[in-house]
Amino acid sequence: MFSSSRRRRRDERGSVAIQMVFLMPALFLVMFLGVQGALYYHAREVALAAAQEGAREAGSENGSRESGVAAANGFLRDAGGSDVMTSTSVSGARTTTTATITVTGKSMSVIPGWHVTVRQSASVPVERLTE
Repeated sequence: MFSSSRRRRRDERGSVAIQMVFLMPALFLVMFLGVQGALYYHAREVALAAAQEGAREAGSENGSRESGVAAANGFLRDAGGSDVMTSTSVSGARTTTTATITVTGKSMSVIPGWHVTVRQSASVPVERLTE
């Protein structure tokens, strides 16, 4: 009885190392996908907040498309700049009734060579003085 128990333990030597060879890459994959998802979500939220900030500025009574674009760019810079998103561009439009700002960029990535494009827009009614 003692020898069969000893033989069984001897047969299972190294099994933990083999299990780790298969489990560690899967664990790292899940971990990196979670981090990548969080980076994408954060970049999307920052882009949306910048677009909203720019749209509010562009839609103000004395605002303009240019002031809205500048406000959105300032928000992006203050929110982390290239540490949050790279290749950012801000565009805008203002009509007599609506101001729209669009922020586009690429989210940061922990997976080499994989950069997801983020695009968020915000529109607000233009403030006007009525009597």
